[in-house]
Amino acid sequence: MKRSAALVLALLVHLLTLAFLALGAWVVLTNLGSLVAWLVGGVSLAVGWALRPRLPRLPADAEVLDRAAAGELYALADRVADRARVKRPRKIAVRDLATETVYDHVGLPRTPVLVVGLPLWLALPPRQRVALLATAYARTPVGEELIVDGALYTLAAWHDALLGSSAPLKVREEAQAAIARSSLGPIDQTGTTYEAVGAIGRLIGRVLGGPVLLVEYALTGLARAGRPRTEERREAIARRVVSEHELAELRDLAAGGYLAPMQAAALRGESVTAIRQGALTRHQLTDDGVLTSAPHSELLGTAGSALIDKELTRHYTRAIRGFGLIT
Repeated sequence: MKRSAALVLALLVHLLTLAFLALGAWVVLTNLGSLVAWLVGGVSLAVGWALRPRLPRLPADAEVLDRAAAGELYALADRVADRARVKRPRKIAVRDLATETVYDHVGLPRTPVLVVGLPLWLALPPRQRVALLATAYARTPVGEELIVDGALYTLAAWHDALLGSSAPLKVREEAQAAIARSSLGPIDQTGTTYEAVGAIGRLIGRVLGGPVLLVEYALTGLARAGRPRTEERREAIARRVVSEHELAELRDLAAGGYLAPMQAAALRGESVTAIRQGALTRHQLTDDGVLTSAPHSELLGTAGSALIDKELTRHYTRAIRGFGLIT
């Protein structure tokens, strides 16, 4: 019931956005010779365009890898995608300082793209690298999740537009005070119009912002109520590739502890090979020096993992220079 309510509410939000676009286009096209129609229609189109759901894009700091230069990594991504029963990524990119690995469909063509965060990837043994890719594939929003997420983005845009500037801009107030101090007298004061317009704008924002807040609160609550079901779906996809134990291991490793030793090693000027070996030793061995579990996986052996590291050496070398910036 809550799932259906969330979907219906999200669709209504998207229909409102479409209504602004349709109204703007209709006003302009039916009154091409009217300046007022162009102004009204243009405003309506601008509002609809500003509130549209955004398509996922590659992060600005992501570097797309050439398939010929990173063949082993592409082959691994394809094998894991086939096992998870999702589309193979057409592009793989890396990020130097992002710890997350994300799979999404980018742009209007909905191109499947896998973006690998190098710090965590560098620290993981082969088996956990497979688990990381499986988790990334599993966390891709689909169907109603996309619709609800898009509606929440639109409501957040409404919220910011109507209530985000409920107080006068501090910089504008300081400038106004400076003008007042340098003015010749009360007749030279210029802030009255600004204050009046600002007050009217804040009043309109509060009147219209109330319903927006209510809808946003309701949709957020419904989406939160459906989160357990979403997590079950994601867990089921990841379990097609790796076991529950391997997923738990990955969560423990990603929770912390892996980054600080790597940052310290990078500050000491250690090589990529030394940093990689140190990370593997910490995660594979107990205090007695005994392997906790086999480091390799059916989908990625230690030799294949080493080949991937060789492909990414240049990117690792560049990335570790900035590891100290990661918090």
